[in-house]
Amino acid sequence: MSAPANHPPANRRPFDAGRAAYLALNIALLTFLLAPIAIVLVFALNPTPYISFPPVGISLRWFAKFFSSAEFMNALWLSLWIAAVVLVLSVVIGGACALALARGNLPGRGFLTAFFMSPLMLPAILTGLALFQAYLLAGIGRPVWGLILAHTLVAVPYVIRTTLAVLHNFDRRIEEAAAVLGASPVRVFFEVTLPLIRPGVFAGGVFAFIVSFDQFPVSLFLVVPKGETLPVVLFNYMKFDLDGAIAAASMVSILLALAVVLVLERLIGLKAYVKL
Repeated sequence: MSAPANHPPANRRPFDAGRAAYLALNIALLTFLLAPIAIVLVFALNPTPYISFPPVGISLRWFAKFFSSAEFMNALWLSLWIAAVVLVLSVVIGGACALALARGNLPGRGFLTAFFMSPLMLPAILTGLALFQAYLLAGIGRPVWGLILAHTLVAVPYVIRTTLAVLHNFDRRIEEAAAVLGASPVRVFFEVTLPLIRPGVFAGGVFAFIVSFDQFPVSLFLVVPKGETLPVVLFNYMKFDLDGAIAAASMVSILLALAVVLVLERLIGLKAYVKL
């Protein structure tokens, strides 16, 4: 009697070279994206004023220096306040523009969409320089509200894009059904339309907040002494000193961005965010 052939278990999948290469590529991309954050974290926790690997220890001295610096704290609160105002303005303006583009049957809709998205196509440093010259020619100087308007100009396209993505698959029969049942246009908007487009509006608001908080090229031209945002203060600080306080400030910015995303998850859920 011949010996039975050795067959692989029925539940074992054959080796898929394509899938393995795909997973390896994704791991390599994630490593490439996360490696800078890991380096910044090591720098922020390292007690020495220079990057060393492996780290010689763990210390919070640079975080203490960052939070004890009046210059850093003033810049941080100013950046947070400007980003919060920009978030509100961008959501209102961007949401209204998206609704007009999707529902208004406007002539030249494609051109208008490209026009509203044009701030994303221009280098931010050119936008900042152009606004700086426009403010000087208008004789208004460099007020804080001018900086807010500049950040809003850059942030609004994100809200428009994410809201248009939701409106593209929007079933208008739901609105028509609400209207047939006697709901006024205002009630239809606030109780039907707005809840359904909320994921896109909120996602765009998150982008607007992060873009404003981390905005450097535009802010560089429009801030005034003693009224600089955090990115500009960090830039000026690095010209004269380079220690772990820079890394600590970077980690604070990263954690703030993560906190905004977590707030989004609590409000509408990350699943709704991912569908965009």
